[in-house]
Amino acid sequence: MAEDRTHTGPGEHLDPGGRATVGEQQQPEERFVRERAEPPAPETDPASPTQPEDEVARLRAQVAELEDRWRRTAAELDNLRKRVARDAERQRLDERGRVAAAWLPVVDNLDLALTHADADPGSIVQGIRAVRDQALTVLAGLGYPRRDDHGMAFDPTRHEAVSTRASTEAKPGTVVEVLRPGYGDADRQLRPATVVVAASAPAADDGSRDERGRG
Repeated sequence: MAEDRTHTGPGEHLDPGGRATVGEQQQPEERFVRERAEPPAPETDPASPTQPEDEVARLRAQVAELEDRWRRTAAELDNLRKRVARDAERQRLDERGRVAAAWLPVVDNLDLALTHADADPGSIVQGIRAVRDQALTVLAGLGYPRRDDHGMAFDPTRHEAVSTRASTEAKPGTVVEVLRPGYGDADRQLRPATVVVAASAPAADDGSRDERGRG
């Protein structure tokens, strides 16, 4: 009888049917192949939220904090606006009071002049002059001095011309008469001066030329 020389490889043995089977030595290799084929399980960060509810709660807390900051800022701006408006109104009233107080001595002098008018009618003129001088002093103190524009070149920003006057003495375009004085300067003008401006005088007739023309 011939011997069965069928050889088996390492780790293999014959089953009763004569087929070779893989032994236990290849089981680790099978596990390695399976581990390479299966994707690794994702790692979880313990610090990150594990539930969507936690993320929603965190975002809601941030929104609430931002809304609170916005309300506080809006309230501060509104209070600042009101405070600035109150300060501006207070300054405006203080300035009006200062101007009104500057005119009180003028009114007092007018009352004094009227009181002595019956006793000495001539004193009323002196009293009026004194009051006028005091009023001019008040205007100058407020930044609006009275100007003397006679003989000055006409300036549309400082003068209001109502008429012209032919003149052989004044240079054309200069002020020859002030009908109503102006107050202030170019930057702070209370009122422009009402003036009459010089114009060129008409040329004199040449008698000899007329004689030649008739001849």
